[in-house]
Amino acid sequence: MANEKQFPMTAAGKQKLEDELDFLKTVKRKEVVERIKVARSFGDLSENSEYDSAKEDQAFVEGRIAQLESMIRNAVIITDDETNKDIVRLGTTVTFVEIPSGDEESYTIVGSAEADPLEGRISNDSPIAKSMIGRTIGENVKVLTPGGEMEIKIVSIS
Repeated sequence: MANEKQFPMTAAGKQKLEDELDFLKTVKRKEVVERIKVARSFGDLSENSEYDSAKEDQAFVEGRIAQLESMIRNAVIITDDETNKDIVRLGTTVTFVEIPSGDEESYTIVGSAEADPLEGRISNDSPIAKSMIGRTIGENVKVLTPGGEMEIKIVSIS
């Protein structure tokens, strides 16, 4: 297990995962066990859809617990290094405009474990982030996306 994948994330992102893990272990796991007990009381398990559903939920919860434990164990915390806000890197918020439309967008580049594009956080593994990492303000960047190539200009980094 020495070669487990590392998960870059902010301290807040790690805390969010720890909170989810705690909820799954202390609340959700007990709810699922209780559902299994109730479903067993219905009798014949071979044709018991409530039992099957509860067992599927149990498998999902246990799988998610294992996944969260691995992510937390292998978390690499991104520090807010104030000394270099001139280069796009993990943990920075980047504002860019699409060329030629001029549409402006801002995203914070985070690890895949805490990516949420609807909340303005994109994974460092995404095509846009990969294209911007290492770049500076004012640079034009070509981004290869599944929908085709686009060009953006980096406006600010914070």
